[in-house]
Amino acid sequence: MASRVSRAKQFLPFDALVGFREALKEKETEYEAKKELTEDSYEELENSLNRLENGRMAKIKFYKNKKYIEKIGIVTNIDYTKKRIQIDGKENVSVWDIVEIEVE
Repeated sequence: MASRVSRAKQFLPFDALVGFREALKEKETEYEAKKELTEDSYEELENSLNRLENGRMAKIKFYKNKKYIEKIGIVTNIDYTKKRIQIDGKENVSVWDIVEIEVE
């Protein structure tokens, strides 16, 4: 009986390519191309950026890792030198990647 059990174990599923299935799933993710802003959108974005200040709640839509992401949170730092905005002390967003800002 013991030989039957050990023989059966050799036919159990075995994933020889560990992580390969996950890598394939990542490749299936569809990416978005970065869109150019129109002149009106650019002006609206510039006005929103001028109203932005530390401690204010904002919703920022930006381009990162080949897709658009929306973050809602408190602006914790605006770095004018590096042109970056920090949200909730975690997410650093380049001004050049922002496509939309709503300031509350």
